[in-house]
Parts: sequence; structure tokens; C-alpha cells
Amino acid sequence: MDTDFEVIVNTGVPQKDSAKAVTIAISARALFDMEEEHELFMTEGPEEYVNHQIINEDIPLKEGIVFPFIRAIHMVNERLLSLDPEEKQLFQIILLSTHSAGGGVRIIKSVKYYGLDVSKFCFLNGHDPSEYLKSQNVLLFLSACETSVCNALKRHIPAALMLKQASATSKDQLKVAFDGDSVLFSDETDVVFREKGLVEVFKYEKEMEQVPIGEGPFKVFAMILGEMKKKFPPEDDPICTYLVTARSSNELGARAINTLRHWGLQIDEAFFMGGSPKGPVLAEIKPHIFFDDNPGNILGAHEYGIPAGLVLAGCK
Repeated sequence: MDTDFEVIVNTGVPQKDSAKAVTIAISARALFDMEEEHELFMTEGPEEYVNHQIINEDIPLKEGIVFPFIRAIHMVNERLLSLDPEEKQLFQIILLSTHSAGGGVRIIKSVKYYGLDVSKFCFLNGHDPSEYLKSQNVLLFLSACETSVCNALKRHIPAALMLKQASATSKDQLKVAFDGDSVLFSDETDVVFREKGLVEVFKYEKEMEQVPIGEGPFKVFAMILGEMKKKFPPEDDPICTYLVTARSSNELGARAINTLRHWGLQIDEAFFMGGSPKGPVLAEIKPHIFFDDNPGNILGAHEYGIPAGLVLAGCK
């Protein structure tokens, strides 16, 4: 593996057991609002970007779309440790920047300013992050770069494209919402729909009702959240998971429910939208993050101030 990147361990936070931790990688542009800095890099080049970051390194970056999600993750870690101080299955956060460490001091200082539980900083010097992600056993990657997300998905790393969005979310719970097909489940039913139409989808799903749907890119992450939930009493569980799917409950819901049962995955609430807009339901749930493969649903979530990650299609 190409090692032309720089990794800095955050000695200000307790380090996790990487062999047992649930490692999540976040790009700096997803954690912080760096649109101005990114525009400067794209128009003026890396030297001006680095100079700008150095001049402003004592000015904390503003909160970005993933910021509330990271706060909620830290809360879950604290709750887990309060139950068992020896707990090893904790969330571990790696913060990535495709730039060099020369302009990264501001990012590091911003993390410390907000008191975020980030274990490592990795500055990639322009290299694709996917190879590094694989070496670190990353189970979720959130980035503002479409190419980086697609490359991660090609390496079978759950990844989503995060677009700038203001949000208001719960501070007492970690709420994660998943789309069904092509996200939690495989895209097999979507393929039938694209190739043969909705009528054939109904026939296919009826025939396959007792056969579990294939695994989607976010199944593993959802299962890990399910494992963590079992460590808390039901009446005091800080993790809430949701299925918000375009499937209808009557014709297409049975197979989805049977699949979740087969996996042993308990979802707090499931919403079968039957093709209706997802935004109003998401506005009621107020998840810290919603994963969907449909750009229209991402935009619909944004209209209600919901942070949403686009799971890119075709990255195979």
C-alpha cells in the first residue's frame, strides 16, 4: 500500500481497541463546513489553500452536516462505558483530509476546540482514501467527495455522500434511518423494477416472500447498531434505528420484514411509504443521519433539515 500520507494520533482522547472498535471514517469537509476553503482550493490551488488555513488556524471551523452525528456517537460511547468501564465495542472516529498536514493544523485545533472524540487524523496528500479505509477496517465512511465515496463502495466499504445541510437533531439519542432496497438490502428488487416494471416486481416479491433479500452495503453497520442496542435496557436505549422504505406495506412489506427477522435485526420503527415522499416522516423522526440511494429522497430530506447521505449507485 502507498504510504505517502500522514497519520496523527489524537493523544487528547482515550484510544480505542482497534480490533474491537466500530471504526467510522469522516472527511473533514463532512464534519466541518469547509465549502469556502474547498472553493479556494479548486480555484486558487493547494498553495493558497494551505496559506489560508495557516493564517486562520486559530479560528475554529464551523460545524458541518455530520457534526451532530459525531456528537451522538460520543454520547453512546459514554453510555456504554457507564454500563461497563471495560467495554471494547466502542465507536472509533478517524478524520480524513485529502490535503497535506501542512494545512491541517486548523482541522486538528477545531476538533480539540469542540471536544470531539476523534482518535486519529489522516492527511492523504491527494491520494484516494479507499485503500487506507480498507486497511483500518472502516465500517462506515462519510464524505463530501463523490469519487471517494464511489471508490469506497467499490471496496465494499459502506459509504455515503454528504451534502451541506443545516439540521436540528436530538442530543439524548443516536438516531439512524436507512432506506431499504440498495441500502440495507441488495438492489435485486430495484433491478427487476428497472428491467421489467412494477407489475413484475409484485410477482417477483410474492414468489420470493420467504427468501431473504440479499445484503445491502449498510447491512453490517445496521447489525452492529443492533448489537449495541442489546447492551441497554429497552426503556433506556440511546440508539434508535429506522427503516424508511419506498416499499408498500401490503404488496412489498412482507419480504422486507421476513428478511429483518431472518437477520435477527430489530428495527425500532419501520415506515413503508408506498412511493410517497419520505421528507415528512423523516421530519417527525429527526434522525442524525438518513441513508438513501435516491437523490430525490436526499433532496426531500434536506427540505426538512434532515442530514442525509447519498449511497451512490453503479459503484461496482
